[in-house]
Amino acid sequence: MSGHNKWSSIKHKKGAADAKRGKIFSRLIKEITVAARMGGGDPNANPRLRAAITTAKNENMPKDNIERAIKKGTGELEGVSYEEITYEGYAPGGAAVLVECLTDNKNRAVAEVRHLFSKSGGNLGENGCVAWMFDKKGLIVINKNDAGEEQLIEIAIEAGAEDVNDEGDTFEVLTDPGDFEPVKESIEKASINIEMAEISMIPQNMLALQGKEAEQTFRLMEALEDCDDVQKVYTNADIPDDMLN
Repeated sequence: MSGHNKWSSIKHKKGAADAKRGKIFSRLIKEITVAARMGGGDPNANPRLRAAITTAKNENMPKDNIERAIKKGTGELEGVSYEEITYEGYAPGGAAVLVECLTDNKNRAVAEVRHLFSKSGGNLGENGCVAWMFDKKGLIVINKNDAGEEQLIEIAIEAGAEDVNDEGDTFEVLTDPGDFEPVKESIEKASINIEMAEISMIPQNMLALQGKEAEQTFRLMEALEDCDDVQKVYTNADIPDDMLN
């Protein structure tokens, strides 16, 4: 697997076979709750909530769980108040790392994230130290078995997509965040199955790592993904394919 978005590409495949279903559900419930709190409980009028519900359904989350999370967000049910925080730092070898958290305890979250960086040979940085290396984009991942390249390019570009990239077994459609929903809807209307769709942070350039630095960075990314307070992790590290299998 190659390209500018390797970690984001691989993690959704790992997630499909991830036995830690409870952890996946926990993260999705947090996202649905926060989305409903910030934009209301109607998914038709709240794109963030609509995207979160779609992801939850793709993970086979029960409908009751989704509805309870929405009600907790809108205040119909009592629930925990989560705070959104983004941490920035450097992995071994200098790769940039962005860590998006939803937490009910900011002190716990920053302590855990700092510990994981230090343990893996990286270091937590100041706000803004690496964010400038990433662009916020809509990301839609489609298996090559579900769409032809010419068909997908025609549909996506006509709907407002910026680019369609060949990423081995999949195509990645990139959009401006404001065009994400229209492009996604156009692809769905063409009866093309979508494997993953989210607003993502795309690195502007990749940093190739090898040997010990690549291994340490891979371990850092996995450790951060396993942290309860962490929702998403992004990096510009280009890790060798054999570590991702």
